Amino acid sequence: MNFDRDIAKVSGIAAVPTILDVVSKTTGMGFTAIARVTEDRWITCASKDDLAFGLKPGDELKVETTICHEIRQSREAVIIDDVSKDAAYCGHHTPAQYGFQSYISMPIILPDGSFFGTLCAIDPKPRALRTPETIGMFKLFAELLAFHLDAADRVEMSERQLASEKKTAEVREQFIAVLGHDLRNPLASIAGGLRLLRKKVDPEGENWISLMQGSVNRMSGMIDNVMDFARARLGGGMQVRLKEDLLEPVIEQIVAEFRSAYPDRLIETGVKMSGKVNMDAGRMGQLLSNLLGNALSYGAPSEPITVIAKSAGKGFAISVSNRGAPIPAEAVPHLFTAFQRGDVQPNQQGLGLGLYISQEIAKAHGGIISVESNPHETTFRAEFWQAD
Repeated sequence: MNFDRDIAKVSGIAAVPTILDVVSKTTGMGFTAIARVTEDRWITCASKDDLAFGLKPGDELKVETTICHEIRQSREAVIIDDVSKDAAYCGHHTPAQYGFQSYISMPIILPDGSFFGTLCAIDPKPRALRTPETIGMFKLFAELLAFHLDAADRVEMSERQLASEKKTAEVREQFIAVLGHDLRNPLASIAGGLRLLRKKVDPEGENWISLMQGSVNRMSGMIDNVMDFARARLGGGMQVRLKEDLLEPVIEQIVAEFRSAYPDRLIETGVKMSGKVNMDAGRMGQLLSNLLGNALSYGAPSEPITVIAKSAGKGFAISVSNRGAPIPAEAVPHLFTAFQRGDVQPNQQGLGLGLYISQEIAKAHGGIISVESNPHETTFRAEFWQAD
């Protein structure tokens, strides 16, 4: 049992000095204290000593010499106006040992029913303590102390849980980052092997290679998203390197990769850009790749996917549209949350990071990403504004 912790909790209650002072002035008692009482320990947690009784926080009495020991067992207050006239305590060893004539002690019971200790007071002179006002005041203060002690326990528990969860999250994200890094090499070997095989197979083999290449592309995209998620969480956000560059070649490359990986899907493009834009070309390609992958997963296989990029005022916009079932209204607020995804085709399962990463890329470029979905079409639109 950590008694130093109990003392610290009591000393951390701002109202304690006021409580002891009010008790002392209201009752005339010369020594007041808050004591931690267990089966075998009586320890001062806080005190107001006008009698030179000699107990300060951390000091201890033998528990069997105190009346608080009996209060712990009965959980009832003990109130003595005048020891010499009290039938129950006139011959008790405690008043004789400590030299007091008046005594009051109220149990401090925590909300969970456990016994913490007592709020007590003694004085060498008789005092009128058996009044409703005094008893009510002691009960109120004891309940107030119990409430604050319980609150301190809850805060401490929450802080421990938060620290544990933070540590777990850091370990998890470090694991994700390492895992993503270690998956790149075997995936690169598979991609290289597929490129070689493509030169040596018949048309039927070509179809199988296209399917495998599509899987490689999706795995590569998932690794990129996992790595970026881990970096963003561990490193404080998405990192971009902006420079003036042409957007059209980036779009053409990404679309060509998807057309090669998904030859049975129709991807249409419309690019109307008026010169270079300030961007991180690699990140912009990743954003488009994520949006295209999302459209392939949720769009109707027989319907085209449309990619539009155009200048808009001092900025530009990229949109990806697909036809098929609309996004449920209740799902829209969660679309850009990490690890959120809906029901997709069995061969298109993902981690639910693509839209989250796309949003972070847009933010890093000073842009926004939004979605419009109706029974006819679903469109994700990323808008960017260029500084003068």
